[in-house]
Amino acid sequence: MGRHFGDLAKIRHVITYTISPFEQKAFPNYFSKGIPNVWRRVTSSFFKVAPTAMILCYTCYTWGNTVHEQGKRKNLADYEKDE
Repeated sequence: MGRHFGDLAKIRHVITYTISPFEQKAFPNYFSKGIPNVWRRVTSSFFKVAPTAMILCYTCYTWGNTVHEQGKRKNLADYEKDE
């Protein structure tokens, strides 16, 4: 049938071993090591990242509200000669 993509070249004196993906565990140690590690990393860096993000979001929110309120106001000089 021809050569497969992984067998295009023959390299001498190099031995490689592979395991079939069907023989591997898809999520080894996911619940015992993965979730506690994520929790540890989040709690250790939360107070370094969260205050900066909250301050940035708050300033952006207040700026947006003030610009919106200014856009809703009428310019009284435009309506002086209407009466």
